[in-house]
Amino acid sequence: MTADRVRAIWCRELQREDITPDDDFFALGGQSLIMVRIQGAFIEELDAEVPMDQMFLNPTVASIAAYIDSQAALAP
Repeated sequence: MTADRVRAIWCRELQREDITPDDDFFALGGQSLIMVRIQGAFIEELDAEVPMDQMFLNPTVASIAAYIDSQAALAP
């Protein structure tokens, strides 16, 4: 499940274990350097490119996972 994988990446990069699907990246202490590391992890681990604007528009595990799934559904 994409949300579980996204959550694992966030937990690792934010160095927290208590992240829920509805927690806001920025409220958890997320900032641009961490965001860039998470983008790299999405590419490496999920084979998903997530533009920076989508990271801002989808600041929760649940919303970014839904975005990734929607992009995978559109892929040929």
